[in-house]
Amino acid sequence: MSRAAVMGTGSWGTAFGMILADAGTDVVLWGKDADLAAHITARHENLRYHPGIELPLSIRATTDPEEALRGADFVVLAIPAQVLRENLVGWLPFVRDDALYVSLMKGIELGTSRRMSEVVREVADVPESQVAVVSGPNLAREIMQRQPAATVIACSDEENARRLQEASLTAYFRPYTNTDVVGTELGGSVKNVIALANGMAVGMGFGENTQASLITRGLAEMSRLGMALGADPLTFSGLAGLGDLIATCQSPLSRNRTFGENLGRGMTVAHATAAANQTCEGVKSCRPILELAQRHDVEMPITEQVVRVVHDGLAPSAMVAAFMSRMAKSERLDA
Repeated sequence: MSRAAVMGTGSWGTAFGMILADAGTDVVLWGKDADLAAHITARHENLRYHPGIELPLSIRATTDPEEALRGADFVVLAIPAQVLRENLVGWLPFVRDDALYVSLMKGIELGTSRRMSEVVREVADVPESQVAVVSGPNLAREIMQRQPAATVIACSDEENARRLQEASLTAYFRPYTNTDVVGTELGGSVKNVIALANGMAVGMGFGENTQASLITRGLAEMSRLGMALGADPLTFSGLAGLGDLIATCQSPLSRNRTFGENLGRGMTVAHATAAANQTCEGVKSCRPILELAQRHDVEMPITEQVVRVVHDGLAPSAMVAAFMSRMAKSERLDA
């Protein structure tokens, strides 16, 4: 039996831990909250993020990273993107040399504009073949209810991708594999920024035409950046691209869409942050994503306007006006 340490007891980390346990993997969750960890182990429920949903009896939780990581075949990283580096440094002494690092994080690091797999490789000093990423239309609440869903497991080493696929395949969760780590990660990160913009539009009362336009043009931005960084363009028409983008932009379960809606209805960024009570990766990642695009001469007008709203105080209504007043172009040339 394979063993997984899920580092993070948040919404998606808990859900992925449940998937692994349902597929027959031995799972230990790690988190900082001792009361929550004790409750998960004793009552088999994540009371904070998924109240009322029973976890597999085999799952246990701890606040001790050494206990969680001991002997783990898979080190599943499910913490906010901006705290990965500092946490991983402390965990490394307890990680097996041959463990597969699995990133569930959908963000870009502030200050470096590095993808999460790049941070893992740099800090852990491991080859790209030892890092996998999981991304797709995977709203945690629906997963916890064991509603049918699919995802992408990307790793440069196909055998490692298949190992994780086997360890997470259940009757309700269907993982597909590919080797395009760059495209898979960028899809998961950029879609959060587009969801912020889409949420703002919803909050301002705009309908399906506006949302469809933002989603489609957001997909174009995602694809442009990805291809500039060497991603496979087909990735963006799949689960980690279009699939995740649709789910995150359209579902009221999406944290980033909800954050955007609150801004569109007139909340300040500070008030929207307080109301979210969870990490909204798009809020912090939008600036490093834009910096990454500028470094590679890639136009990302929606992302640029989101940065202006979230970080520079621009009103959401002005964001829409700025986007709509751009010079008209050919769709294909602008794609």
